[in-house]
Amino acid sequence: MLNHPDYNSPAALKEFMESNNMAMQKKFGQNFLINEDARKKLIDTLDVTEGTTVWEVGPGLGSMTDELLRRGVNLTVFEIDHGFARLLPQFFEEYANKGHFTLVEGDVLKTWPAYAKDNNPPQRFFGNLPYNVAATIIADTINKGFRFDKAVFTIQKEVGLRMTAKPGTEDYSSFSVLCQWAYDVKPVIDLAGGNFWPKPNVASRAVLMTKKENFPCCENPELFMKMLRQIFLLRRKTIRNNLTKFLSAEQCDKALEIAGISPSERAENLSVEKLLQLSDAINSVIIK
Repeated sequence: MLNHPDYNSPAALKEFMESNNMAMQKKFGQNFLINEDARKKLIDTLDVTEGTTVWEVGPGLGSMTDELLRRGVNLTVFEIDHGFARLLPQFFEEYANKGHFTLVEGDVLKTWPAYAKDNNPPQRFFGNLPYNVAATIIADTINKGFRFDKAVFTIQKEVGLRMTAKPGTEDYSSFSVLCQWAYDVKPVIDLAGGNFWPKPNVASRAVLMTKKENFPCCENPELFMKMLRQIFLLRRKTIRNNLTKFLSAEQCDKALEIAGISPSERAENLSVEKLLQLSDAINSVIIK
């Protein structure tokens, strides 16, 4: 079993990387959280106990992985970087031998759906997500019908603001609606660049996503998600104008009437509940 480096020391991490002929990959958005208190707070928020099933995205050199495994979880990690993927089984060989640690190498957007076909969804989803694909990863799981009991993600603060944005605000978007449809979302902690190595140029935010007890259903989830993308596509246009891109004018008017929404309204002013009503109205108009 290989000894891991001091996760709290940029100098130790740098030395370890260099001695193993490794370099940080900007294209993968790699930054290590070197604040031990912050790491523990995030995993406390994830609320795991012995035997909890967890997926972790982007474990890197395993600072969070180590803390999770110490708490007795059954952990699957998704890692795109071949260098990290080579070392992780050596760090956590003892846990792997007991069946508590599994590594899935490759791009998580491609590997998680295939892995999920053969494995039950975990209770928890966790990760310090690459800034350039964070929203895509979160949206992708919701779009494919995967909702976890709890998820804790560290993401670019700007993405975190969008996830909790309210109707009528600048940050409110189709992504806001998607997240708030499936989960109760709340911020956990903001992390300035100095909490990471290498230091990123943007602030980060950790968010807690808790699966809604009473999931607000809609008659056609696929249509709802298609509608969201369309009506938020051009924010300055009215909801009617955006809907005419995939509905006839007559269908638009009828659906808006059923949902009690003015044709001159804009999507950014409508609550999640109202948008679900609109989706059901569109569905009833289409199938008639």
